Amino acid sequence: MPTIIIRDAEPGDVPTILRFVRELAMFENELEAVVATEADFLRDGFGPARRFFCRIALLDDAPAGFTLWFRNYSTWQGRAGLYIEDLYVTEAARGQGVGRRLLADLARTAVQEKAGRIDLSVLHWNPARGFYEAAGLTHRDDWLPYRIEGAAIAALATEIP
Repeated sequence: MPTIIIRDAEPGDVPTILRFVRELAMFENELEAVVATEADFLRDGFGPARRFFCRIALLDDAPAGFTLWFRNYSTWQGRAGLYIEDLYVTEAARGQGVGRRLLADLARTAVQEKAGRIDLSVLHWNPARGFYEAAGLTHRDDWLPYRIEGAAIAALATEIP
């Protein structure tokens, strides 16, 4: 039976985190969109102004996946929640309980922090949707995701004199 350990990421894990991000982007057919660097992850995950949190899954002592999340806030609940930016398990480790352990670990964090909810986004074609639904997450079809990026942000910002 394989041994699964979930632990806090450390600065020395940054190359592995970036590798996992790239593998996830490759799976989502968006590898060219990854412009993040190790320096970005060091600054934002381990620097003085921490912007995200990360846990690493080890399967028999080898890195097998990770969760990367940040806090959001619900004005309706009056409390923070957790937003999962990435939950990734390497192809070789899938089906061995690593993803479920990562998700349960984050749920434990949510309970400890009295977070009101855990949110994430999943591509409509991603087979992981079944995994999330089996864990109790529900698809929200009443809310539509919107985003603004890059040049559109800059253009909107110029509207303020």
